[in-house]
Amino acid sequence: MSAKTRILGLLIFPVLIMTACHTAQKFVESGDYDGAIEFCVRKLRGKSKKKTEYVQGLELAFRKAQSRDLAIAKHLVDDGRPENWERINAIHKKMGARQRLIAPLTPLVAQDGYRAQFDFLDVAALERESRTNAAEYLYNRAKELLAQAENGDKQAARDAYSHLQDLERKYYNRYKDTEALKRDARELGTTYVLFQVKNQSGKVLPREFFDQLLSIGAADLNSDWKAYYFNEQQGAQYDYRIAFNVRQVDISPERIHERRYVDEKEIQDGWEYVLDAKGNVLKDSLGNDVKTPRKVFIRASVVEVYQTKAAQLGGMVAIYNGYNDALLDSRNLATEIRFEHYASTFTGDRRALSEASRKRIGNAPAPFPRDEDMLVQAADRLKPNLREELRKSKAIF
Repeated sequence: MSAKTRILGLLIFPVLIMTACHTAQKFVESGDYDGAIEFCVRKLRGKSKKKTEYVQGLELAFRKAQSRDLAIAKHLVDDGRPENWERINAIHKKMGARQRLIAPLTPLVAQDGYRAQFDFLDVAALERESRTNAAEYLYNRAKELLAQAENGDKQAARDAYSHLQDLERKYYNRYKDTEALKRDARELGTTYVLFQVKNQSGKVLPREFFDQLLSIGAADLNSDWKAYYFNEQQGAQYDYRIAFNVRQVDISPERIHERRYVDEKEIQDGWEYVLDAKGNVLKDSLGNDVKTPRKVFIRASVVEVYQTKAAQLGGMVAIYNGYNDALLDSRNLATEIRFEHYASTFTGDRRALSEASRKRIGNAPAPFPRDEDMLVQAADRLKPNLREELRKSKAIF
């Protein structure tokens, strides 16, 4: 290492120390005491010679953090509002984590002999008290909400369920009768929906048609707070009734169209010799016969049979209030199924056939699908659109 490099290093080293120390000070001055604590702990952990500025910085940041949190917690307790206990408990947990972070470093003595003083509190006792009070608040609030839910307020039931989950997740895995209350909240907060298919088309529809539409799938529609049913249970009360009213069922006649056309093409068919003025075969400079491709037109007569049949299905999705049958929302849905088949034969030169004609040559006329089968296909094609309408409906809460 050169003398210049050593001198540069000696100049930079004090600057780095001052910068690090200044960073800890900035944390404290900005009120980020825990940021200052974490910074100083990183600088002190594992060091045999502990720098005074970090020891003092940690001591100051800890004192300010504890003082601030105790003041906030006291203010919240004095406020006397039960809902404050959740925040108070969060403060106590934070204080406990802070003390656990610093405890392994104590006793903390700087390299110059300075000994830091940390006034650790019995945070565990404080946390137990606030945890008990927070849990009691959530429990009582859930019961209040469930009382509202008994009068038909589903959102209150869902909020009660959320409070009970918070209680179990944050404070106690098992607390009084929370499991039973959660079951009540789930029952009261769930929206029960009955889906039905009704034939208003005036035409007879096959059983398979209804089965296809009813197989729209509860698994695809059910959510946390919505349960779909496809068979009405005797005596059951549903919050919503959804009906797909089939109104349009049109099946076209079986049509057969015959078309005759000719494919033509110019192709090379051998060679022709070029003759000179005297009628002799013309020779090139090497003495070879001169010849040119012979072009001919070829034809193929095609008879094409085109079969077609279509089924159109249309209806309305209607959403009703399950208690008074009031219409809440409606949407029209429709789809079409088409059967198309080509069969062709030809006479003439196969080489004249176009690519499209080649694909259809040799096909035999196909049996037309049954009306019932086309309707079932139409129902199957309509299902994704029907499912999407139900998913995005704003009428179902």
